[in-house]
Amino acid sequence: MTLICPTDFDIHLFHEGQSFESYKFLGAHIQNREGELGTNFCVWAPHAKEVNVVGNFNNWSGQQDKMVKVNEEGIWNLFIPFITEGEIYKYEIVTYDGRVLLKADPYAFFSEVRPNTASVVCDLSQYEWQDQKWKRRKRQRQPYDRPMSIYEVHLGTWRKKEDGELYSYKELSKMLIPYVLEHGFTHIELLPIIEHPYDRSWGYQGTGYYSATSRFGHPKELMKFIDACHDENIGVLIDWVPGHFCKDAHGLYMFDGSPTFEYMNEHDRENVIWGTANFDLGKPEVQSFLISNAMFWIENFHVDGFRVDAVANMLYWPNSNELVQNPYAVTFLKKLNEAVFAKDPDLLMIAEDSTDWPLVTSPTSSGGLGFNYKWNMGWMNDILSYMEASPEDRGDLHHKVTFSLIYAFSENFILPFSHDEVVHGKKSLLNKMPGDYWQKFAQLRLLYAYMIAHPGKKLLFMGGEFGQFDEWKDLEQLDWLLDDYEMHIKMRVYFKQLQTLYQKQRPLYELDHSEEGFEWIDVNNRDQSIFSFLRKSQKENDVLVVICNFKPVVYHNFKVGVPIDTEYVEILNSDASEFGGSDQLNRKNLKAIDGEYHGNPYHLSMTIPPYGAVILRAVKKRGDNKHGQKKVRRNATSRG
Repeated sequence: MTLICPTDFDIHLFHEGQSFESYKFLGAHIQNREGELGTNFCVWAPHAKEVNVVGNFNNWSGQQDKMVKVNEEGIWNLFIPFITEGEIYKYEIVTYDGRVLLKADPYAFFSEVRPNTASVVCDLSQYEWQDQKWKRRKRQRQPYDRPMSIYEVHLGTWRKKEDGELYSYKELSKMLIPYVLEHGFTHIELLPIIEHPYDRSWGYQGTGYYSATSRFGHPKELMKFIDACHDENIGVLIDWVPGHFCKDAHGLYMFDGSPTFEYMNEHDRENVIWGTANFDLGKPEVQSFLISNAMFWIENFHVDGFRVDAVANMLYWPNSNELVQNPYAVTFLKKLNEAVFAKDPDLLMIAEDSTDWPLVTSPTSSGGLGFNYKWNMGWMNDILSYMEASPEDRGDLHHKVTFSLIYAFSENFILPFSHDEVVHGKKSLLNKMPGDYWQKFAQLRLLYAYMIAHPGKKLLFMGGEFGQFDEWKDLEQLDWLLDDYEMHIKMRVYFKQLQTLYQKQRPLYELDHSEEGFEWIDVNNRDQSIFSFLRKSQKENDVLVVICNFKPVVYHNFKVGVPIDTEYVEILNSDASEFGGSDQLNRKNLKAIDGEYHGNPYHLSMTIPPYGAVILRAVKKRGDNKHGQKKVRRNATSRG
C-alpha cells in the first residue's frame, strides 16, 4: 500500500492553487506504515491554534490524538494506527480565541447518514470498473453532432418506498436505468449528490464535497450505479456547486474559527439570497480544493461531466444592485475548464448561466470561459412565458418565439426545462398551459415537439415525460398514480415516440450549433401564431419541415413553402389520437407544388392541427433539376 503523506511539493502546489489532486493527501487515507495498518489524517486549517482527531476510538477527547502542524500556512497531519475502514471521526479545532469547534473533514470520502454529521474513514480504491467500452465509444463520438437528451433527476423524490424511505443507489440502478432507456434519454443528470444536511436544499448546500451522500448507500454503490449506466450507453452528469456552501456548524463555514473557504469580507462572503457562504475563488487553496474536487469525481466515479450551478452568481459579485464582474471567478472558471479538459477532453462542462456573458462556450485560448455547453435560460424563459399566455395574446408575444434564433448559434446551447421551473408555486409544465384539460395536454405535446425541433441539446426534469400535473413536491415521490389515467398514458407514448424520432432524424441534432442547420420558412405569421422552419443535416437535401401552430384552430389546405421538388411524408403529428389528439393528420404523402411561396420555389397544401406540431421529411426527389431545387427570392413573409 502506497504511503500517503503530503510531500513538500504537494504542499507547495496546494498553496499555489495548482494542486488538482489534493484529495490524494488531504483527508483520511488508510495506509500501512512500517507494518502497522492505520489512517493518515491531513487537514488545512490555517488559523487554528490546535487541531486534534476525535472519534469513538478516543472517546471524542482531543487530548490523545493531536495533529502536527506541518507548515506555517496551516497543513496539519497525523497518522493513527489501528484506525481503518468505517471508523467515524471529526476534527477538533481549537481557535486562538479559545473556542473549540467540531468539524467534519472537508476531504472525507464518506459521511454518517443524516442527521448525524461525522466523517467516515473510507477506501475507494478497490472498485473495479467495467466501463472501458463506454470510454472508447465516447472518444469516438463527439457530443456536438450527436443527439443529447438529458433526464434531470432528484434521487430522493423520483421514487420512494411505501413507508417513505429512500431507495438506495443499488435499488435505483435496477429501476431508474431501465426507465431512462425506455424513454429514450441519452444522459442522466443527478441533482447534487455531495453530502448535505438538509433534504430540501436538494444538495445545493453541501458540507461534504468529496463525500457521495450516504442517504442512498455507500459510495461504491454509486460507482456501480454509474458503471451500470455506462453499460447501457447512458452518460452520467452531476450537478456541481463551486460557488457557495451551507453554513451548518460542522461544515466548511468558518472552518477554523475564521474565514477559510469563504471570503474575508462579509459583504462578499454572505450569499443573502440563499443564506449560504460564497467560496473565496481568489484564494489559491480554495482553487485547489474545488478543481481537485472536479478531478475526484472524474477519476473515482467516472462521471461524464458537470452542470456547474449558478455561474452568474460567481461571475458577478453578490449583494450588489449592479452587475460588477468578479475577476477571481472569471480566472477560476477558466482554470477549472482548462484543467478538466486537459484530463479528459470528452467531458461535458455545462454552465448554468442566466446572463449574456459572451463566449461562455468558447475556448479560453480564444478569450472564452472554456465551457463546452451552456443552458439556454433565455429560450426557456421566453417560450414558457409565451405558452402561459392565452392564445388571443400570443400574437403580441410573437417575438418570444423568434428571438432565440437571433443568438441560437452564439454558444453551444442546451434547452432546459429543469426543476427550477416546476417548483415553489411555478406549476408543472402541464399546468402552465392555458385552457381546459384537453388543451393543456395538446399544448404540452406541442411544446415538446418545438423543443425537439429547435436547435440545441435537450434537458427535461423528471415527471415531465408523463405530464406530471402538480408541481414538484420536493419531499414526495413523483405522481406515479397518473399512470392509471388515459391522457397521461398517451403523453408517455407520445414522449417516447418523440425521443425515438429525435435520435433517428439527423437534421434534429447534427447541425445544432451551426446556422446551416436551421432556416425559417415563415417567421412573421403572428396573426395565426404559426411558425414554420427547416432543420437540415450535414447531408445535402436531408431536410425536415417543421410547422408549429400555437392556436386552437385547425387549418385545411394550408400552404407552406418548401425548397425541394419532392414528396414529403408526415413523420410526426402531435395531434394523433394515439397521443390524445383530435387526429387532424396528413395521412398521405404531400407532393410539392410548383409555385413560389414563403420565398421557396415550391409549396405544400396540408392540414395544420390545432395546438399541434407537424414534422415532415423530404423523400424521393423527382424532376430534371439535380437537387430538385430552384433558386428564388427569399422573403419568408407569405401566409397560409
